[in-house]
Amino acid sequence: MTPVAPRIDAEVPAFLTDLGIPGIVDVHVHFMPSSVMHAVWRFFDRAEDEYGTAWPIAYRGSDEDRLAILRSLGVRRFTSLVYAHKPGMAAWLNDWSLDFAGRTPDCVPTATFFPEPGVEAYVDSALRRGARLFKVHLQVGGFDPRDAALDGVWAVLAERGVPVVLHCGSGPLAGPFTGPGPTGEVLRRHPGLRLVIAHLGGPEYADFLTLAEGSQRCGLDTTMAATDFLDQWGEYPASLVPRLEALALDGRVWFGSDFPNIPYPYAHQVEALVRLGLGEDGLRSVLWHNGVALVGSPEVRAG
Repeated sequence: MTPVAPRIDAEVPAFLTDLGIPGIVDVHVHFMPSSVMHAVWRFFDRAEDEYGTAWPIAYRGSDEDRLAILRSLGVRRFTSLVYAHKPGMAAWLNDWSLDFAGRTPDCVPTATFFPEPGVEAYVDSALRRGARLFKVHLQVGGFDPRDAALDGVWAVLAERGVPVVLHCGSGPLAGPFTGPGPTGEVLRRHPGLRLVIAHLGGPEYADFLTLAEGSQRCGLDTTMAATDFLDQWGEYPASLVPRLEALALDGRVWFGSDFPNIPYPYAHQVEALVRLGLGEDGLRSVLWHNGVALVGSPEVRAG
């Protein structure tokens, strides 16, 4: 019998113990340079103008405060996702993110890229410095993933099997290159890509699930999916849950939260997955096993 879903953050560690896993691997966590993070928060403070609904940030505070919260929840491995929305940003964001991971052993070294001159060189530099995962946001970046400037980058990442967390769904706002069409074309050109399609691909849930099922390595992350907040733009179809669970048991659904930029307690994302009906084995796969396989086992934290 599936343990009772946590309703508040303090209940998450006991839920994980009852489920029989040592913690959570969260592939969709944001740590950013302070100036960038505060700019993101200012954007969400105006969310009612952008999205028609308020988006209060649940976990403001310093990096140290937010690290302590993640660890108290039982999050054993997490990312520091950054992403560029214009030329000239990606390389210095990568420097910051890789330095942050270098002094935070439970953080996965991550990087980003943008279609611009020099992109292949700084992606290669990030890989040589240990980047294990990249993040790209097509809606915020506003660029076409089929841009010829990225052909070499996609090819290298496919050859090396390096995951890319890709926000390519059209929620909560569509962009000119969101939706399954552009991403599907990239996958046809580079079938070995290990794409982690963020937010279960919402709101194009069925299309992106089909895309993942038909690929070699592509999968989905659960970020914000099935939460009360995201459901206001359309609930995850119950008819897709058996296929999603099968993909999870195949190792290609990963837990994501969007921490700290969420308007509800972290526990609600876990609760939402229980409510969705993935089953105990599916939950264990999503919360722990699949993440470990994707980004590696948690490291022992110094001190």
